[in-house]
Parts: sequence; structure tokens; C-alpha cells
Amino acid sequence: MTPFISLLSGALRCELVPALGGCVAGLWLGEQEVLRSTPATELQSVQVSGSYPLVPYSNRIGYRQLHWAGRDYVLPQNFAPEPHAIHGVGWERPWVMEEASETRCVLRYHHVADASWPFAFDAHQTFTLSDDALDMQLSITNRAGEAAPFGLGWHPYFAKSENTHLRFIAAGRWEMGEDKLPTRRSVNAGLDTDCSDLNVDHCFDGWSGSVQLIEGGLQVTVTSDLNCLVVFTTPQRDSIAIEPVSHINNALALAQQSGQPCESLGLRVLQPDETFSARMRIQVETAA
Repeated sequence: MTPFISLLSGALRCELVPALGGCVAGLWLGEQEVLRSTPATELQSVQVSGSYPLVPYSNRIGYRQLHWAGRDYVLPQNFAPEPHAIHGVGWERPWVMEEASETRCVLRYHHVADASWPFAFDAHQTFTLSDDALDMQLSITNRAGEAAPFGLGWHPYFAKSENTHLRFIAAGRWEMGEDKLPTRRSVNAGLDTDCSDLNVDHCFDGWSGSVQLIEGGLQVTVTSDLNCLVVFTTPQRDSIAIEPVSHINNALALAQQSGQPCESLGLRVLQPDETFSARMRIQVETAA
């Protein structure tokens, strides 16, 4: 059995599996799922977990082509049949537990430069559970010895039914081509909608930092200090991904194509030993 960590505070319970991409297997209020949840003892793949970290970048790097500081890299295809590299390396690698108690856990991943990401880094996840919320912090430190591009975020999946309602405020939405890469930005105020017929797989920018999700008698509020949000679901799915992220999909290539600095699309250029951190909170209460 893969070792796991269980956090408990009041009726809220969270199970983590460090060896499976440092993922959250599940989050429950009593016996009710908050995230899409599988008991840690039964979880076989990070792809069906409740949430996993996005590090050192979010979403897709188009056609696996990374160009930086005059050098070209071809990253591995890690989500076939898609031709892109997706979601970084943190979700694919085991993490190490540094600290654990009944309500708090710290995980660490040390990345040595390799074909999947050519810049060394250290990443930490901190999980803190209270009676009504799961607080998560994710940080990345550049260990490459040179300035390098980095991003981060989370990929939580929330339980969804025909009665689920989603609401958040944004400023824009990035439209996508058939290859699932962004093509242009359109003005978009966010979403305030039932989810039964919702078909969306887009990155929103200018996000207010708060999402409300009403599902199964619960009101779930997701907050973050990041200002981009990826939302993904289809009418056929019984979950919805609500992903606070630091940057636009395929940000580095988009910035280079347009001649903009990559920071304008949310990507960070970290100097050696510089750290970038972000937080996310999942608060759970009974819907009014």
C-alpha cells in the first residue's frame, strides 16, 4: 500500500499521497466529497486524485517547444495523444514528507535538471486543515544557477452534479484553437452559471481571486492570491476543475511571439535562489 497522510480537523478530513505527485487524494466533510475524492488506500493514479500541484508551469507548453536564453529544448510528450507538454513535472514525481501533524503537513520535491525541465528547482507544499477550510501554500525556488522562467498553480477537481452552480469574476478569457492552445484574448466578466451543460476549458485572467461553488448542499469558496484561473468541465463529467494559476497557458511562447515580456502574461523569471510562493484556500460551509 502506498503510504499516505491523513489530516483531520472537526468534520473535515484530507488525505495526501506524497509518492503520487504530492497529490490530495480527497477532501471530505463527514462522508460528503468536497473535492473529487478517492480514499488514499485505493488511489492508483494522480490523474484521478482530488488535486495536484502544477510546477514549474501550468497547463500546456505548445508542441513541447521551449526557447529560453538563446537555447531550444524539446520537452517530453507526457499526456499522449496530445502533442504538448502539460502541467510541469511536480505531478509526475514523488514528493518527500518534511513535517506532519494531525492538521498540518509539509511536502518537498527537489528537481534536478533533466529532459522534462532543464532548470533545477526546489518546491514545497504546505497543507493546513482547520474545521472549515484547507489552506495550501506552494513555493518554488530557482536552483539553476541562472535566471529561468517559472510558474505554478493547483489542479483541484470538485464534485459536480446537475445542480452545481459556479460563480466568479474575471476580466478576460483566452480563446483556444483546436490544438488546445490559446489564440487570442476576449473580454469576459467570468461565469455565473449552472454547470449541468457547461462546456469550458479556458484560462481566465484578471480573476478576482475568489470562486463560489454550490454543490450538494455545500458552498465551497476557493480563494487565491493568483490572478489567473483555468476552468475545465464538460456536460459528461462528474467533476469540475477550478485551477488557480500564475500565468496564461503557453505563456512563454505567446510572449515571445508578441514581443512582450513573459511577466506580462504572469510567468515569473526567477534569479538564482529566488523564491516564488502562492496560496490557495478551499473553504467549506453549508449552503444557505
